[in-house]
Amino acid sequence: MTLFDSIIVLIAVGFAAVSMLPKIRNNSWWHATVTPLASIIGSGFLVIAPLLADVAGSNAVAAMALIVLLAYAIGHAIRFNILNSEQLVENPSGPRGLTVAGKISDLGLTIAYVISVAFYIRLLASFALSLTPWTAAGYEDLLATGILAAIGLIGWVHGLKGLEFVETISVSIKLSIIIALLAALFWHNKGTGQWSADLAPADKDVWTRLRMLGGMLLVVQGFETSRYLGAAYPAKMREKTMRWAQISSGAIYLVFVALVVPVLVYLPAGKPDETAIIGITSHVAWVLPYMLVFAALMSQLSAGIADTVGAGGLVVEETRNRIRERLAYPILIAFSIALIWLFNIFEVIAIASRTFAFYYMMQTIIAFMVARKTLTGRKRIAQQIWFASLAILLALIVLFALPAE
Repeated sequence: MTLFDSIIVLIAVGFAAVSMLPKIRNNSWWHATVTPLASIIGSGFLVIAPLLADVAGSNAVAAMALIVLLAYAIGHAIRFNILNSEQLVENPSGPRGLTVAGKISDLGLTIAYVISVAFYIRLLASFALSLTPWTAAGYEDLLATGILAAIGLIGWVHGLKGLEFVETISVSIKLSIIIALLAALFWHNKGTGQWSADLAPADKDVWTRLRMLGGMLLVVQGFETSRYLGAAYPAKMREKTMRWAQISSGAIYLVFVALVVPVLVYLPAGKPDETAIIGITSHVAWVLPYMLVFAALMSQLSAGIADTVGAGGLVVEETRNRIRERLAYPILIAFSIALIWLFNIFEVIAIASRTFAFYYMMQTIIAFMVARKTLTGRKRIAQQIWFASLAILLALIVLFALPAE
């Protein structure tokens, strides 16, 4: 291990130590931020750069910026709903169809969450066993089942706070490794003097590229989990922490893609897979591939828990507290375990991708209805035009996008 490798490890350890201090770890603002942040910077983080290189080539940073801006625009619609629609649902004089639209939206999201939790944890098992003799699918399914059962048990025994504790630890570790990765890429590029690269995109037509970019929106999915933490956090805190999670994660994605572009010249020929970025970081520092494997494990774990938390809050809301959070978690986990054993989860995730996009479309429609009811004058017209435009764009993504995960 070189001095450079040692410095990278020390950066990661130092950041992790600071983030796990009781004053930070027990902060309610941080807890409310962790769930959306964990899901946004989830399984897609390590695969986004190779995907963008394949689709956009040297314009990868610009393509990432478009994805981040679209996600933030959708986040604005959901934040608008957090502040304005929740009380209208309970109001008999609320907009017609609001309750029905909400139920259709939430049903789609519940299905997507169950699939995505199974996908995240199954991928975690694949990474965990990749360097062992036990790489057969049966072993991976068994390990994934054990991890899911543990998540369900923690949720049943300790509730939201128990899951948030595990989630906070895994997010802290993941973010510390990401910070170290960004530092390593910066010093590598500074040393080589290379801040860009001539990357040729794959031979695809413009329409196919746009469809693939639409599918990559799901890589930064997860900010909507704030919408379903109402039992634990007030609306204004959820709105603000969700915005912070989107801004900070968007900045991380943009900086990462910008810094990693010069290294993408080492990508192997052919279709990029989920481990491609791990291999090419060995050109930056010997220790990075090992750190990124660990980051990948933490990414799957934190994203899986985040979506479990979101799904649990959604079930509580939809059943009007007839099913409590502690019971909702193991029920949802049981469905995820069944998916792993009954279907090829890597094929079923395509359904979840479209379902997430459908959920976002329904949320913009709900925001349109709420704006019509709660706003007046030019502000109402502007917001309705904005939400309607987003709904049309998301409808196109539902119909035509090619899933990125």
